[in-house]
Amino acid sequence: MPVRIDKWLWAMRIFKTRTIATDACKKGRVTVGDSPVPVKPSRMLEVDDIVRVRKPPVTFSFRVKALTQNRLGAKLVPEYMENITPQDQYDLLEVVKISGFIDRRKGLGRPTKREGRELSKFNDSMSDDGWDFDFDFDDDEETDI
Repeated sequence: MPVRIDKWLWAMRIFKTRTIATDACKKGRVTVGDSPVPVKPSRMLEVDDIVRVRKPPVTFSFRVKALTQNRLGAKLVPEYMENITPQDQYDLLEVVKISGFIDRRKGLGRPTKREGRELSKFNDSMSDDGWDFDFDFDDDEETDI
């Protein structure tokens, strides 16, 4: 019995809610088979289909082993699908995790606690080296008058 792809993605715990799974399909992040054409949420899945889910920066690949419409416990998921994501995708994910602070674009949110501690440590080391940042530009203007 075929199953809708959005239901299957939710049941296999690839997405936390069915709404998120449906939105991923509508945004073109889910494909089936070798076709690069994104699928609609109502697309029916069959056994042995290859499902590719793009969660930037990684594209995960799964082989359908069995079908279900009900959400499963995490321990039962391997009986229904096989993760066939290539290792290079996981390597890409690791690179992104490592480069977290370095690649942060300006204005992309507040620094994390860890980044704040690193910045504080850096500022403390700069003040210990004899750098004096406690100057006031207004004082210089008063002497010129």
